[in-house]
Amino acid sequence: MTVIDTREAETHFSRLVEAIENAAEKEIVIARNGEPAARRVELADSRPKGERLGLLEGKYAPSTQQEFDAANEEIARLFRGEP
Repeated sequence: MTVIDTREAETHFSRLVEAIENAAEKEIVIARNGEPAARRVELADSRPKGERLGLLEGKYAPSTQQEFDAANEEIARLFRGEP
């Protein structure tokens, strides 16, 4: 844990954030008049790795790319205004 003064934190803010991002520092405490005032730590990822986003996840059976693309010609025909 590194403790730095507010003035130094202001001067080197981007470098401090980079140190946290690169795991060079786990935690940085910013002190005012020698007393801890704030703490900079790595932001925890709120979503587990590999989690898929989507409102309809699990609502439909998975399909192959060929099945997914099967309606492309029909959709294109409808966009062209053909019956």
